[in-house]
Amino acid sequence: MYNYKIDTADKASLYKDLYTACEAITMGEDDAIANMANVAALLWQYIPDLNWAGFYRMKNNALILGPFQGKAACIHIPLDRGVCGKAASSGEIQCIKNVHEFEGHIACDAESVAELVAPIFNGEGKITAVIDLDSPIANRFDDQDVEGISHIAALLSERISESIS
Repeated sequence: MYNYKIDTADKASLYKDLYTACEAITMGEDDAIANMANVAALLWQYIPDLNWAGFYRMKNNALILGPFQGKAACIHIPLDRGVCGKAASSGEIQCIKNVHEFEGHIACDAESVAELVAPIFNGEGKITAVIDLDSPIANRFDDQDVEGISHIAALLSERISESIS
């Protein structure tokens, strides 16, 4: 049984503790899907005001649904559509205050308003997956969220870089 003490008093503490928990729960495990599943559960459990937390995996030049927590989601996302597609095609984290104002937005869940998506790279600099966080609250994500999720994505670059198809 895993029992992590995550300090949710402020975002800096939250993300520091979440990083440590993600590091611990993925250490020594080489199965990418298992690691993504456990990290999705941690993100869902501890980051407030989410309605979806999970992963999309790069496969055949598109994003395919991976482990997640939340409502059923879109299965295939082309790289030229949606916030996830933009993060994967540009290689840059996307922090969208209101997805309804984002050109090419894919509405998997009509209740989602804010979205934060971070690319995960393999050792050769290629995108293997993205972390996707959705919230029903506009402007939910800020620079501290971007920094915290970026660090977790960097950690996962080492932990899920093997084949995830």
